[in-house]
Amino acid sequence: MVPIGRFFPDLTGPARFVHIGVPVADGPGMLTTSGTRPAPSGTTAEPGHWTLVGDDVRVPLADGSTRRYVDLDTAATSSAAPAVARAVEAFLPWYSSVHRGAGAKSQHASARYEEARGLLLQFVGADAATHQVVFPRNTTEALNILAFRLRLAPDDVVLTTAVEHHANLLPWRRHARLRTVDVGAHGTFTVDDVVAGLDASPTPRVLAVTGASNVTGWMPPLAEIAAEARRRGVLVVVDAAQLAPHRPIDITTLGVDAVALSGHKMYAPFGTGALIAPRRLFRDGEPLMVGGGAVSAVSWDEVVWSDGPEREEAGSPNVLGVVALAAAVRDMQRQGWTAIAEHEAALVAALDRELATVPGLVRLGPTGTASLLPVAAFTLPGTPHGLLAARLSAEWGVGVRSGCFCAHPYMGRLLGLSPTDVESFHDDVRAGRRDRVPGAVRASANRGTRLDDVAVLGQALRAIAATPELDRRYHLGPHGYAAPTG
Repeated sequence: MVPIGRFFPDLTGPARFVHIGVPVADGPGMLTTSGTRPAPSGTTAEPGHWTLVGDDVRVPLADGSTRRYVDLDTAATSSAAPAVARAVEAFLPWYSSVHRGAGAKSQHASARYEEARGLLLQFVGADAATHQVVFPRNTTEALNILAFRLRLAPDDVVLTTAVEHHANLLPWRRHARLRTVDVGAHGTFTVDDVVAGLDASPTPRVLAVTGASNVTGWMPPLAEIAAEARRRGVLVVVDAAQLAPHRPIDITTLGVDAVALSGHKMYAPFGTGALIAPRRLFRDGEPLMVGGGAVSAVSWDEVVWSDGPEREEAGSPNVLGVVALAAAVRDMQRQGWTAIAEHEAALVAALDRELATVPGLVRLGPTGTASLLPVAAFTLPGTPHGLLAARLSAEWGVGVRSGCFCAHPYMGRLLGLSPTDVESFHDDVRAGRRDRVPGAVRASANRGTRLDDVAVLGQALRAIAATPELDRRYHLGPHGYAAPTG
């Protein structure tokens, strides 16, 4: 048998083929062989900052000029890491359907696909003897799979928190009763608050909690929370969509049973996520999705389901997405968590500093704590959140997100909405008036964000706060988005 490395591409390094000698050429707009890009025009190199694909993109402004795009919407999705782009480019000529294919391409693709499972187990500190990796599209699908496979009864209780993204609320609510740990005025809860929810009757079957808020960047004390849950025999599930790109995860040390994450938030925007959970949860029963690949045998009267994670992956899987996710994991490990955390701590401080200088701006959520990712939600009274986001984009080339960030209950708490307020905006949505929905603007950063980018945000917000009369140049439509009128 020919060793796999002899003729197959090396997917861990620069995009060139082993023993074939076909490198990816450097040139304008191309990745360099070192995996970096030159600093965008007009900027200087910054310690702790890593370049990402698209860093040098220029976008049009309302006055007809162009400006380097400032991406402060990274909590929604991230640009690709150069190492990920190289791995995808190297793998494309060898792409094939995985499993059961006898051809060399299929054998190679299958090897890369299964290799990624082991890498993801290692990435979250899981034991292959007890845990398995399923490759869904994203965190939302991962949590839907898990909620279905736990075979919850309608009267079972799932304990969750007011901080959660809809992805960690709605799947559980479909199958069981929710009990919610509420938050205080700053949008946080304590371990004692969770303990009270765990000790209420009946005892929850599951504790579903975020690793980090997508709205405020707050990171709950997972280890302490998980210890209390496990002491009571409660399964601990963590939505790690926001946590995984920013901090190391070790589920053994944390005492967590299952985690879900998304590649598109981890510099691998190619449509694959991961669910890492105990094998015993998938040993029996039908999967959420059924079809080819999930079965070992089928007759008119009987189905023999596949063993292992294949049972949960009906249909042709996203092999390219899995290769990209594996490359992103390797890249983050190579960069080192200490350096990433140090850079992001500087970003948190910069956000706090810049936003504090904007007259009238109101921050939502906690500040001044070490348990924060570089995420900030805020309002500017007098300027609707959709209009504020539009002005940042049209006048300054700054990309942010506005609205309720798929975390409506949490935003309701942060904005101090009453039950009547909530009912009113639900009626507005039913009537097609999304422009009346309350919300905020969110700026979010990651390892690819420069401190200069945060400075631009501060400069832009101060200018907008000083020129409210320019709001009239924008039209806020019933869909909730604003655009320049001229």
